[in-house]
Amino acid sequence: MSQNPPKNVAVIGAGPAGLVAARELQREGHNVVVFERENQVGGTWIYNPATDSDPMGVDPSRKIVHSSLYSPLRINLPREIMGFRDYPFVATKKPDRDPRRFPGHKEVLDYLNDFAVEFGLIELVRFGNEVGYVGFLEDGKWKVCSRKRESDDVVFVNEEEYDAVVICNGCHTQPRIADDIPGIEVWPGKQIHSHNYRIPEPFRDQVIVVIGNAASAIDISREIAKVSKAVHISSRSALSGSTPKKQNGYENLWLHSMLEAVGIDGGVNFQDGSKVYADIILHCTGYKYHFPFLETNGIVFVDDNHVGPLYKHIFPPTFTPSLSFVGLPWKRGAAFPRCELQSKWIAGVLSGRISLPSKEDMNADIDAFYSSLDASCIPKRYTHNLDFQLDYEDWLAAECGSSPPEEWRKQMWIIARDKIKTQPVIYRDLWDDDDLTIQAHQDFAKYIPDLAQSQNDQHDFYGKCGMYYS
Repeated sequence: MSQNPPKNVAVIGAGPAGLVAARELQREGHNVVVFERENQVGGTWIYNPATDSDPMGVDPSRKIVHSSLYSPLRINLPREIMGFRDYPFVATKKPDRDPRRFPGHKEVLDYLNDFAVEFGLIELVRFGNEVGYVGFLEDGKWKVCSRKRESDDVVFVNEEEYDAVVICNGCHTQPRIADDIPGIEVWPGKQIHSHNYRIPEPFRDQVIVVIGNAASAIDISREIAKVSKAVHISSRSALSGSTPKKQNGYENLWLHSMLEAVGIDGGVNFQDGSKVYADIILHCTGYKYHFPFLETNGIVFVDDNHVGPLYKHIFPPTFTPSLSFVGLPWKRGAAFPRCELQSKWIAGVLSGRISLPSKEDMNADIDAFYSSLDASCIPKRYTHNLDFQLDYEDWLAAECGSSPPEEWRKQMWIIARDKIKTQPVIYRDLWDDDDLTIQAHQDFAKYIPDLAQSQNDQHDFYGKCGMYYS
């Protein structure tokens, strides 16, 4: 296949998706500029103790803090499968690093900085530059307007044209809230979205209702249970006819069915028939996809958290291949290597090394996908929730001409998913699948051969990898 000339590509965001997109685009020979509103790389992995001026994150005039990290957060996947495929997320002996298999958020940020330095990505990033407008031009290029604040009074505005735009601005800043609760407008207590949760201390001696039961809700509930009077989790997974269930290891942590209504007396009624009087409702209800800078005359839209129309969650057919998205699919899975495969595909398509179906065929594929969601009664908001994400990654790898994700990665992910469900309190510190660990390290040795002189000398290999597990 003939190669196209190198493209001038704007990448929006220098988080994990933006960094790996920049690397893959550069590897393919394209000219890359990364726009990053913060002053460092890392995206959602940059911890900020400050929070939005509006604790629910819905006031459009609020002061926005883009980080959603809470202080005690640890990753919920083994580091071996979380890292990029050819840049293993191994522990290191560097000072102030976290060698645990499930490290805290700072270790992830350090890893991303290491990645950016290793592949010369820092010089591609325009720090402190926020993109305010991305629009399609008649000649097929994209107009990108950005602004950089030089001081409190001076804002530098820049306007440029690019052959392509890759949107990697993440999806953990704009809160989704449960706004359909009867009586919520007169409920007198405090409401907060998990985006603005940082530490448990403000919840001391309070009665808390947590809406949601995904990974962050579980973590936060168990943290605040250590200081609060009681925590009541409202979950879709609990049957409406069931009774409240006390959670193992806690005297003040309860699982309920979904909320039914709240009242002016401070009461919170659940569908299981129980009622509590709460001080705070904590919305652990996820986030909205948000692209306020993108102008496509309605061709690309966000409707009930469904971004569309997109071929394989990446390319809008009307603007293919000059507009693409990285990092939209979500589920309990390893996002970094998935973003890596998406980025490889985008970079190869832009260079002409990889071909896409016709626009008609892409639209037909999108229609068939949407029809399958409708037939399964899956709401729009779950469009990018991939139940079959391992199949998706295999498909991407095949399109890129890359080897599929290693089998040990898949096994580790399946085991981690099960441990999260069955051992939510202790799974991060109890892991005994040594065979998988050894296989992972052997595969790491393919990329870093000096780490393992002999696969028979496993002890020496573990030490050189910096993997210290008790």
